Amino acid sequence: MEYDEDKVDEMALALLFLTLRDGYRAWKGHDWSAVDRLHKKGMIANPLEKAKSVALTEEGCNVRANCSRSISPNPPNSDIV
Repeated sequence: MEYDEDKVDEMALALLFLTLRDGYRAWKGHDWSAVDRLHKKGMIANPLEKAKSVALTEEGCNVRANCSRSISPNPPNSDIV
């Protein structure tokens, strides 16, 4: 099985989403290669700042919503409104 950087980036973005606080900041303690690629793709702000969190960009927030759906298209209790 080949290493798929795009899939790793999708998962890293999903993990960032799981640690969101203040609506757009996330803990950045993830694989630095993936975090750097997400920054280059415009999904997150500069991860090299001193803060232990990173800001998701507007594009990152939009893409993250789609990633969440593709990772788990039928989440548990999806029939509950």
